[in-house]
Amino acid sequence: MRLAGSVIAVTGATGGIGEATCAALHAADVRVVATGRDPAALQRLVERYGADAVAVDVRDASHASAIVDAALSRYARLDAVVLNAGIGYAGRFADMPQERIDDLVDVDVRAPLLLARAALPHLVASRGALVVVSSVAGAVPVPNEAAYSTAKHALEAFADALRTELRPDGVAVSVVRPGVVATGFFARRGAAYDRRFPRPISPDRVAAAIVDSLASGRARTTVPGWLAMPAALRRRAPRLYNRLARH
Repeated sequence: MRLAGSVIAVTGATGGIGEATCAALHAADVRVVATGRDPAALQRLVERYGADAVAVDVRDASHASAIVDAALSRYARLDAVVLNAGIGYAGRFADMPQERIDDLVDVDVRAPLLLARAALPHLVASRGALVVVSSVAGAVPVPNEAAYSTAKHALEAFADALRTELRPDGVAVSVVRPGVVATGFFARRGAAYDRRFPRPISPDRVAAAIVDSLASGRARTTVPGWLAMPAALRRRAPRLYNRLARH
């Protein structure tokens, strides 16, 4: 799709990957509809990038129509959506509280599906794009993150099926798989990132991949690229992968 002058909604826009994406889209002359729960952070996006702010909680099913209606009210169109909002959880699954399971499924799975459904008639009209921000955990299972891995696997299955469904309509569906990113995600998931390898990358690198996916329609991008190797190894040599993963 042509980015300049387009209207693109970004969920989870008030920090980390979402805010970096708003900055990158603004630089590409995109009209950004930024969404999130923090009014003060949304106001910052308005002041820095001229974004249109929509304060929503994606756990509320009405968020999908609120975002689409805001874009249509302001611009009379919606060309693309970046499904970025997400939460994690680290710890043994047996100890995971039920309410955390509910929140994770609502934010990471249900919300993207609802917004995609609400936006699709408009994306079809503009032959636009949908970008799903997944995770390397969507390609390989991560111990002590069973629920999060499950949610991201589900989201990637959705994207793959929808891509085929929408091909005749000219709507591109892309998946961006970040690895470890230097954001507040790890503090909010309940455990800090304490490994020396792989080293966290900046949100700007992921944002650049999102913008490239919007422009190119590329089906899948892993950031950094070398992290695509474990997923490929798991598919082709699962026994070898399992042995290596234990280390």
